[in-house]
Formats: sequence, C-alpha cells, structure tokens
Amino acid sequence: MQTPTTYWARTGRVFQLLLEGVAGATLFGMMLLTTVDVTGRYFFNAPILGAVELTQLMLAALVFLSLPIVCWRQEHVSVDLLDAIFPARLVWVREVLVNLLITVALWVMAQRVWALAERAFSWGDVTEFLRIPYGYLIGLIAIMLALSALLTLARAILYLLEGIKVIKRGGPLSPGGNHD
Repeated sequence: MQTPTTYWARTGRVFQLLLEGVAGATLFGMMLLTTVDVTGRYFFNAPILGAVELTQLMLAALVFLSLPIVCWRQEHVSVDLLDAIFPARLVWVREVLVNLLITVALWVMAQRVWALAERAFSWGDVTEFLRIPYGYLIGLIAIMLALSALLTLARAILYLLEGIKVIKRGGPLSPGGNHD
C-alpha cells in the first residue's frame, strides 16, 4: 500500500527526472548545434544562421531548468565560515532560517521576472536575428524561480519538522539526508 510519504517521494522523483531529462536534452541540443555550426563554418564555409542566438536561449533555459534540482538537493555554492563555531544541535535552526531567506529571495525574483515576461509579450520583444519571442523564455525562468522558491520552502519545513522531532528519521539532518 502506498503511503502519502512514498507517493510524494515518487512524484518528486518523477518530476526531478523530467527536469533533468529536459535540461539534458537542452544541453545535448546545444552541443549538437555548436558541433554542426563549427563544422559548417570551418569545413564548408556555411555556418548555421542564428546559432549564437539559439545557443544563448538554450543556455538560459539550461541554467533555470536545473535551478529547482539544485535548490532541492542543496547543491549550490556555499561557504562554511561559521560551521566550526556553530553548535551542532542548532544546525537545523540555521538551515530553516537560510532556506526561508532563500525562499523569499527566489519568490521576489520570480515575481519581478514574471512582470518582465508580461512586458516582453506586450511589447513584442523578439531576438534580433531569428525573431524568437523572448517572453516564453522569460516566463520559463519565472516559473523555475517560483518552483525553486517552493522547494526551498519545503526544505525549510523539513528542517523544522526534524529539528523539533516531528520527523524522527529521513529528514535532511538524518544520516543519508542532503545535509553536508
């Protein structure tokens, strides 16, 4: 029988694989585009028109498609200046506060970027050469920022629940959890 915990774990895993797959396909597309463009440019004197624009768009998509995964796994670049002096029994408090701060920052960015996407659509902003509308990419960025904010909020809640002993095992502070 499937419990709510296993249901959400499986749902999260499927969603993670979906994002990783789309990001991987985007990276593969960038690699293929660059290879064909360079080969065409140097061997046949026929570069792919708009390859630079497409590469820029795919790079932005790749970064922001990966952001929710990085936020959930807590694999961002971090500096552990205070880890040596911070009491181990209060690590959960620090993690709750840090994740809440990150949640707020990501949510504010998501709102601002969504406003930029709406403006890009209303103004008809397009890329210079291929005339691809910017609004779709900017909207994707806003959605990925909002999703990342929700995931860091969930992370803060898990730290809190484990810190106050509602969750005994399997949280981010447990052995095998995603805490360094």
